[in-house]
Amino acid sequence: MSLDHAILGFLSYGPRTGYDLKKVFDSSVRHFWPAQQSQIYRTLTRLAESGFVDVEVQPQGGRPSRKIYSLTPSGRCELHAWIVADHPEHPSRAPFLIQIFFAGMASDEEALALLRAKAEEVRQALAYYEAAAAEPPDEAARIPIRDQFFWYLTLDYGMQSLRFTLEWLEDAIARIERRAYRKGRAAALPEKESP
Repeated sequence: MSLDHAILGFLSYGPRTGYDLKKVFDSSVRHFWPAQQSQIYRTLTRLAESGFVDVEVQPQGGRPSRKIYSLTPSGRCELHAWIVADHPEHPSRAPFLIQIFFAGMASDEEALALLRAKAEEVRQALAYYEAAAAEPPDEAARIPIRDQFFWYLTLDYGMQSLRFTLEWLEDAIARIERRAYRKGRAAALPEKESP
């Protein structure tokens, strides 16, 4: 249901077309909740049927009519109830970690290639998010400053998660390079120093 509520959230800032919603998704939450144009339109149809959004149809001459969606009072109540409710996270599936789990069957070179490729992917994602932090989307300037704070908390979460992942990958690469696997579990789960 998060896509539904993300759309309701964006509509709480003002009416938008499906195209406008796609633009705001891409410039604000794509780093953790990407949405395809087709998903947005299907969801808008469902939200309208549920009474959470109104649709104003504007004819455009020889072109398809423009649909502008706005949040209804029941949509605003639904959004608020969802924001303040507890939503347990579902464990995600990580194909990469399954590869690492069974990488003992691969050569050192193959395992290192896998880890290095993932590290490069993470570096690129981190550079993208850091650029996004440096160049705020136009949409952010049109929302209240308190809302901006919460928007950027999600970007901070993404960057910190990527930094942690990159640090872990670089450490794993170093351990394989020095063949720490010869010590088994003790080298994979090194004891942390006491404060």
